[in-house]
Amino acid sequence: LSQVAAEEGILHASGSGVPPATKDYCIIYNSNWISLPRSLDNATFRTLENLTSTLLCNYSEVPSGIMKDKAVVVMRGNCTFLEKARIAQSLGAKMLLIASKPRLSPLSDNKTDFEDVTLPVALIRYDDIVDMQMTLGSEVNVTLYSPPLPEFDCSMVVIFLIAVFTVALGGYWSGVAELENLKAVASPGERETRRKKEENVTFTPVTVILFVVICCVMLVLLYFFYKWLVYVIISVFCLASAMSLYNCLAALLGEIPFGQCRIACCNKNIEVRLIFLAAFCIAAAVVWAVFRNEDRWAWILQDILGVAFCLNFIKTLKMPNFKSCVILLGLLLLYDVFFVFITPFITKNGASIMVEVAAGPFGNSEKLPVVIRVPRLEYSASTLCDMPFSLLGFGDIIVPGLLVAYCRRFDVQTSSSSVYYISCTIAYAIGMVLTFIVLALMKMGQPALLYLVPCTLITSSLIAWRRKEMKKFWKGSSYQVGRMP
Repeated sequence: LSQVAAEEGILHASGSGVPPATKDYCIIYNSNWISLPRSLDNATFRTLENLTSTLLCNYSEVPSGIMKDKAVVVMRGNCTFLEKARIAQSLGAKMLLIASKPRLSPLSDNKTDFEDVTLPVALIRYDDIVDMQMTLGSEVNVTLYSPPLPEFDCSMVVIFLIAVFTVALGGYWSGVAELENLKAVASPGERETRRKKEENVTFTPVTVILFVVICCVMLVLLYFFYKWLVYVIISVFCLASAMSLYNCLAALLGEIPFGQCRIACCNKNIEVRLIFLAAFCIAAAVVWAVFRNEDRWAWILQDILGVAFCLNFIKTLKMPNFKSCVILLGLLLLYDVFFVFITPFITKNGASIMVEVAAGPFGNSEKLPVVIRVPRLEYSASTLCDMPFSLLGFGDIIVPGLLVAYCRRFDVQTSSSSVYYISCTIAYAIGMVLTFIVLALMKMGQPALLYLVPCTLITSSLIAWRRKEMKKFWKGSSYQVGRMP
């Protein structure tokens, strides 16, 4: 789960028209050097002087008097921010903006060197300066301010509802499939028919370990070869999400007794409505692929496809016993913590591999479609900078969801009135709330599995211990074990 809390601020630009057009842009600044107003009420506007044709590394680069009482923007490079700031200040500038073509990064010159610098210094994207001139005209007034980051954003409530709904529905669907399997076992005539329809894959402890190793290798490869592999992931997501959406909607259509006319094709009778459904699902995935960078609405389609993908994954992947669940969730917990908290001590730029890959390393505009995205509803500098969305990874839904699904199937097998399923789902919801609390307190991205895994595993264990069913719960039912490949 990710939420940005860097030293981000807002440049508020105003044009010369009547009424003046305005627009906000992201800036990065260092609060150790100078503090910015918390709102526009206390901010002072300055006329912007565009000197992006210069680097401002010596006094001879600009004519005398051109910076007097103005906000000046120059290009990044060739000398330190401190040198640029001292030159700008000595020439009468009241604000220094440094335009950067590479990805914005925190300003990190020595604090003591800036004790004699009194003008605000901030980093801004060069593309934003170009956009400012095109949108607002050549005469622009600007000011800087840094509103406080909201303690809590309402988008988290939407993320919470999506996550809990998906986990609960995926677990329930898995239980329905398990009930049908039990009926098929009891009826030899239905066994072959059910076996042909079944598409489940059972995870053994060995396949669990192999799965985690593959996850680690894939994440490292994405970190080093992101700009190529991101398109592979996008292609796989389109294919998998289209199939998943089809499976989810086909299951709903199967409960509707109308419109079941069939046509003969390839020696098979196919329902016409399923053909239209397949076309619709493929079209949805294609539309998302084409418009995936359209932030105004593409996130809705990505979330729908993502929920369908998670639901189908939870229903299709079967954990044979609680032992396999413990191994899977435990290893992925270590995986999550390592790549979020430990890798910053290994990487050259001190960034987490997990966060870098999720955000798109090296400023890559293509993002991995492996998250639920909801736009932030509270306006802040973060909505203008790198993270205008609250994010929750698919893994934070699927991994605990597999345990919830196992609990639901165990309830079905033992006729235990859904006590394991309900308890584990509630534990997942509590884990999500705990994640949000830590996120708000620490103001940095969190590995959600750090809180979800203990909550769900401990709760499931306590229920099994309390009901004196731990041995059966740990090993799985004889039916389940007997079906392992």
